[in-house]
Amino acid sequence: MVINDRIMNSRRLFVACCAAHVAIAVAFAVRTDIVPALKAQFGFTDTEMGQILGAGLWGFALTLIVGGLLLDKLGMGKLLVGAFVCHVAGTLLTVGGYDFLSLLLGALFMGLAQGVIEAVANPLVATLHGESRTKHLNLLHAWWPAGLIIGGLMAFGVTKILHLDGAGISNETARLGWKLKVCLPLIPVFAYGFLFFRQDFPQSERVTLGVSDSEMMKVLFRPGFQFLLFVMLLTTATEVGPDQWVGNLLQNLVGMQGVLILVYTAGVMFVCRQFLPGALTRILTPIGLLTCSAVLCTLSLFGLSFATSGAAVFGAATVFGIGKSFFWPTMLGIASERHPEGGAFALGLMGGCGIISAGFLMVPLMGVIQDHYAVAKMSEVGSSTLQKIRKDGASGLDGRKVATLTDPNELRAVNVAKSYSAAMTYRWIATVPASLVLILASFFFYLRITGGHGSFKALTVEIRR
Repeated sequence: MVINDRIMNSRRLFVACCAAHVAIAVAFAVRTDIVPALKAQFGFTDTEMGQILGAGLWGFALTLIVGGLLLDKLGMGKLLVGAFVCHVAGTLLTVGGYDFLSLLLGALFMGLAQGVIEAVANPLVATLHGESRTKHLNLLHAWWPAGLIIGGLMAFGVTKILHLDGAGISNETARLGWKLKVCLPLIPVFAYGFLFFRQDFPQSERVTLGVSDSEMMKVLFRPGFQFLLFVMLLTTATEVGPDQWVGNLLQNLVGMQGVLILVYTAGVMFVCRQFLPGALTRILTPIGLLTCSAVLCTLSLFGLSFATSGAAVFGAATVFGIGKSFFWPTMLGIASERHPEGGAFALGLMGGCGIISAGFLMVPLMGVIQDHYAVAKMSEVGSSTLQKIRKDGASGLDGRKVATLTDPNELRAVNVAKSYSAAMTYRWIATVPASLVLILASFFFYLRITGGHGSFKALTVEIRR
């Protein structure tokens, strides 16, 4: 009976972790979808929107790293209570948001919740399924794209019900629309809160192994772990940055609702994470798989910079969806297998460093790039209009002023500038996975020459299970 209760508790905890990942993914999808609406209502430039979106990511990074340090001291249950509170607080702050700072704080609290969940779920799953941790980490993180699908479709449903994509909608309707979307993540938030409520949490693997804090910290000084941290900076920036901006970029590029492409690529990612990692890792090795993923991401992002139709976007997005699928879980799997003494701290640091690169660098930088090229193009095709819609004291276009334009020639000039800025943004960020290709390919051939691929054999066997 005790064994059966333990099994049931383990299953419920795993399901709860999956539900929590759905919650943070729904919130991510909603933030992606409401970018154009926030720009139109508050007059934000792309640079300002990048700072708001980035706040959610660096909040995520902060608690992901700190949560890994505090997990064994405070316990998983207390940290998850904090995640639940932050999710609710972030939703209320965003719904009641009235300026840049309040919306930034709302995004920050949502990011804090996401980081705590990731900091707890990864070591919890690794502990519950020590004999098949990489397999179950892939299964767990398959619910991230599943949540993107759910959140994207829910947001699209609100758009259609309220006709938010129609011409001439009132400010009140537009405001109601994005506020309703912000509340959507509360559904899975309360679901994971119920599933985690009064559950017994196991001790982490590090505590079970008797690894001291000082021994845990030694992982920081290992060259192999430092290399993984550096690679994580680039893989996460490649995966998260384009996804966070997809709503704005694809609307500007070809007039598509980017959230639908986010839903589609999430579907591709879900299938890839559920069914392909074992076979691909056996054939390519983990480093080979990461290298191939970087190649696909480079080609797809560069291809998007030349896309002029929905079909071209669809094709490039398919390749991107496949490429980005294996970055996060494979990196965590390698770190967990090769540095188990690092425990939750090592996994949290891996994820935190990756999200820092996305939140502090990639997402804000993409906003700056969009503003730069939009202004540059407007100075060529509509210099007189540029003076009307340029934000005072800023280097970008005022979203609220743009929304008030009615002259067809002015609208045409703005659309040309936005499409150009989106294309150039994709072209520039394609250099990130391109550099990753060179780094990983060099390491792959180094391992082949030195016979070092054998050191990744344990991971390959683990995924095969």
